[in-house]
Amino acid sequence: MAFDVTRVRAAYPALADGYAYLDGAAGTQVPAAVIAAISAAYQAGIGNSGGAFPASARADAITQSCREAVADLVGGDPAGVVLGPNMTTLTYRMAGAIARTWRPGDEVIVSRLDHDANVRPWMQAAEQAGAVVRWAEVDPATGELPAAQYAGLIGDRTRLVAVTAASNVIGTRPDVAAITGMARAAGALSYVDGVHATPHGPVDISSLGADFYATSAYKWSGPHIGAVIASPALLDTLWPDKLVPSTDSVPERFELGTPPFADLAGVVAAVDHLAGLDHAAVGSRRQRVLAAMAAAEAHEQQLFGALLGGLDAMRHVTTYGKAARRTATAFFTVAGKSPQQVAEHLASRKVNVWDGHNYAWELTGVLGIRETGSAVRAGLVHYNNESDVNLLLEAVAELG
Repeated sequence: MAFDVTRVRAAYPALADGYAYLDGAAGTQVPAAVIAAISAAYQAGIGNSGGAFPASARADAITQSCREAVADLVGGDPAGVVLGPNMTTLTYRMAGAIARTWRPGDEVIVSRLDHDANVRPWMQAAEQAGAVVRWAEVDPATGELPAAQYAGLIGDRTRLVAVTAASNVIGTRPDVAAITGMARAAGALSYVDGVHATPHGPVDISSLGADFYATSAYKWSGPHIGAVIASPALLDTLWPDKLVPSTDSVPERFELGTPPFADLAGVVAAVDHLAGLDHAAVGSRRQRVLAAMAAAEAHEQQLFGALLGGLDAMRHVTTYGKAARRTATAFFTVAGKSPQQVAEHLASRKVNVWDGHNYAWELTGVLGIRETGSAVRAGLVHYNNESDVNLLLEAVAELG
C-alpha cells in the first residue's frame, strides 16, 4: 500500500499555513492528537506523583504509559526508560553517573560525526577523571564514519564508546552494530545518540547493540521531552547525583525534579500517531511502529532522491555527504551566498530551513566550512511531500 502523505499531513494543523516545513531535523510539528492529549491531561486534573488522590494517580499512570510508549518505539524495556527535558541534559546526567568509576588512563572514544551533545559531555567527564579521549574520524569526501577504524581505537582501557546512529546534518548512518560489538567485546559501554535516527526509520536498540540509546520526542512529532533507554540492570549499577529524599528506584533516580506530566501524555500520543502512519499495519503497537516507520522511511527516501538530485544538478550548489546509508537530510551551500542569506531567501519563499553548524561542531570543522557559516540544512520527515521539495528547488534555483 502506498504511503498516504495527504492523510498524514491532514493530522498536522501547522502545515495548513502553506510553508514547506523542511526544518524537521531541528524539531518537527505536532499532530492534533498530541495537542489534544496534552490539553486533556490538564483538563482532567493532574497532581504530583505518589499522592493518595486521583489526580496524582493520573500523573503516575501517564508516566508509566510514557515509558511503555517510548519502549515500543525503540524496542526497549519500559523499566529502563529514563525521561527528562532533552537529550543534552540527560546525556550530561548520564555522563556524570557513568564516569564515577573512571580512573586516570582510562579511555573514552567519541566521533567527529556526532552532534556535540554526544561529544562534549564525555570529553568534559574524561577531563575531570583524568581519562584519555580518542577520536574516530570522518572521511570528509564521503561523510562516512568507517567502522573498521574502531578496531585500532578500542582497547582494554576503553570504558565508553559514544557514537551517533545518524548525523544530524549529512544524514550518515554508520554501522553502529559493528562499533558497539567491538566495544562490548572489550568490556566497554556504548552510548548511541539516536536523536536524528529515530524519526527516519524503524529502531531496535538490541540490534544496534546499544547499552544506552538517547532520543528526543520533539524530533518525532512529540513535545519537548528526551529519553535515554537502557537495561534496568545496567541502570541499577549507576548512581547519579540526586536529592537525599528522592527515590533510589530505577529509572526514577535519574529523573531530577517534577516531570511535565501533560507533556508525557503528549509523548504517548506521538508514538500512537507514528504507529498509525501505515494505515494497513496491524498487530501490537510495537509491530505497527516497525511497519509504519519502514513505510515512512521509504516515502522520505523517494522524496530525497528528487531533492538531492535537483540540488546536485545546479552548478551553483555544493552538497555535503555521500554515505551509502543516510537519512533524508541535505546539507548544502550556494556559491556567492552565505548560508544565512540562503536561509533568509528560502524563508521569503515560504521554505523553512536551518543554516549554520547545527551543533555538528566537529563535522563542520572537518568539512572546512564552519568558519564561513557552515551550510544550509533541509531535512525531510514523514509529513513532507513533493510540493515541499519543489518549493525548495525553485527557491534555490533563483539564487543561480
